[in-house]
Amino acid sequence: MKLAFQIAKRFLLASKKQTLVIILGIAIGVSVQVFIGALISGLQQSLVNTTIGSRSQITISLDDEYISEYQNLTTTIKDSSNNIKVISPTITTNGSLTNIDKTESIILRGFEFSTADEIYKFNQKKTENSLLPTAMNEIALGINLKEKLAIDIGDNIEFFSPVYGSQTFRVVGFFDFEVSEINNTWIISTIPTVQNILGKGNVVSNIEMQLYKVFDAEDITKTEIHKAISDDYKSITWISENKALLSGLQGQSTSSLMIQIFVIVSVVLGISSTLAISVLQKSKQLGILKAMGIQNTDASFIFLFQGMLLGVFGAILGILLGVGLLFAFTTFSGSDIPISINFGFLMLSAGIAIAASTIASLSPAIKSSKLTVMEVIRNG
Repeated sequence: MKLAFQIAKRFLLASKKQTLVIILGIAIGVSVQVFIGALISGLQQSLVNTTIGSRSQITISLDDEYISEYQNLTTTIKDSSNNIKVISPTITTNGSLTNIDKTESIILRGFEFSTADEIYKFNQKKTENSLLPTAMNEIALGINLKEKLAIDIGDNIEFFSPVYGSQTFRVVGFFDFEVSEINNTWIISTIPTVQNILGKGNVVSNIEMQLYKVFDAEDITKTEIHKAISDDYKSITWISENKALLSGLQGQSTSSLMIQIFVIVSVVLGISSTLAISVLQKSKQLGILKAMGIQNTDASFIFLFQGMLLGVFGAILGILLGVGLLFAFTTFSGSDIPISINFGFLMLSAGIAIAASTIASLSPAIKSSKLTVMEVIRNG
């Protein structure tokens, strides 16, 4: 086998131009695979982060009821799965805010900011000089409500609910989620502030959480969380609320996969046809080697090793080209799409290229093993 490897190297070096063309072909295929794979992955990550990066990915609630003893429930859910990144209770009610002659319908949400900030990124969303509510009856509002109600930090404003009555709040800050629905309707406060308005004791509306693996939300809910809690609780996942987005992401992944498959197929066909011609070109040398006693197995390994070596060098060059393309794209395109180079994906692309190149050499390898000395002499 060592002899076959040495001969394979000599055959490749003897046809340097042909070898270089094949390596470049493989490299271009690998670079396209790396570039498209990383680009699609970055685009998907950007869409996911924009859509669900600052919101609950699984929400647990009770039908038309508030959740009591929510601290124990939160602990139980957290312990049910290693995939839960952060979990936080929240309490919500509706009402209106009035400042002199201006009134706006709003959604009042109470949070435990120590954990909720990991979900909603409030500290990143708050405007300059704004604070998050910490004391009783402090609130922060969406930036659009500031303009509509003509209020500023330090002002007092009246909250009214036809069910729970009125309460005076003190404004301590504003936030901008860059989502009009949130900026137009949300006011946030502490859980005790909202509990005090509702007068229902130590309860919350929902348990919200984010995951390490966001696409596993449905499986985690069914196989882990609901096995740990009562059937009275219902769950809503981001997947069930964003089916169109998920369908689009799956379509992107399928398109990317199909492109990469066709690239690999074209590389395989190119290598196979080139090495098949090489068998004919090297038939005299193979005939001499067989006359000298080389075995058919070793003859076939010559071309298998050629395919493998071409794949290795093509993969290395292809990864370098692919990374270079990604760098050029991020530097000169002005795109905001985050491109992350995944080492595992690079190794997978290289492995596929090497395997495909080796497989492509099977047909020439079989032909070379069947070549006989008499056949070489007869064909000149």
